[in-house]
Amino acid sequence: MLIINFTPTGMIPTREMTPHVPITPEEIAKDVLEATKFGVSMVHLHARDSFGEPTYEREIYSEIIDRIRDFDSDLILCVSTSGRNWSEFEKRAECLECKPDMASLTLSSLNFNKQASINEPDMIQTLAKRMQEFGIKPELEAFDLGMINYAKYLHSKNLVAAPFYFNLILGNIACAQANMLSLGLMVNELPPESIWSAGGVGDPQLKVNVTAMMNGGGIRVGLEDNIYYDTGRKRLATNLDLIRRIHHIAETLEIPISTSKEVRRTLCLQDAR
Repeated sequence: MLIINFTPTGMIPTREMTPHVPITPEEIAKDVLEATKFGVSMVHLHARDSFGEPTYEREIYSEIIDRIRDFDSDLILCVSTSGRNWSEFEKRAECLECKPDMASLTLSSLNFNKQASINEPDMIQTLAKRMQEFGIKPELEAFDLGMINYAKYLHSKNLVAAPFYFNLILGNIACAQANMLSLGLMVNELPPESIWSAGGVGDPQLKVNVTAMMNGGGIRVGLEDNIYYDTGRKRLATNLDLIRRIHHIAETLEIPISTSKEVRRTLCLQDAR
């Protein structure tokens, strides 16, 4: 069964880059509503403030979550605890107070094209503990092989528990590249009882998605990782473009798409809050 993890906004795309990125809670909820018609079972959320800049504010996350749950109470909602724009624990953890189903937990520091995401060991462990307190399952984000080993370390310290959900994100400039060997090595190192999805940063997004689909994984897809529909970068994509294409490929390959309820059972998540 195929898990489609939808990433509509992220922290990087701006209106200057593409008019299609959803910024406001209303716009994000609208894109999510459209995406659910094509099998999305999980949404990875980033919030933006009134100026369109990334924000950690609980109130904005709460509005996004409430708007989505008004039309789909089963959809699995994941918030971001990213370390790109702020380093203070209380800021990174504030969105957890919204009681989402899941929250991102990046498993090490890394460099993106123009900035670093700093995730010190103490920060990762403290975020994991806060997630445990709130009954939130970590969305374990791994950009290279060593991050998977760190997830195993967290498990040995009883900071994360099976079943595990991993996002394997390939193609970032300083991390594992978007090829079958990198993906295969990472999948091979996953601990028992792991469910995984794979995403590609930029042009490789579609190829990574299809490779994952063909090898028993889920996918991560949306404008957060890639704003173009084609590798020639002649056409800006909408979120619906990307989701509809994935849905069509899954149908063509006769790969059944998991429902939110099925994924909830697989990951042992509580009913929507």
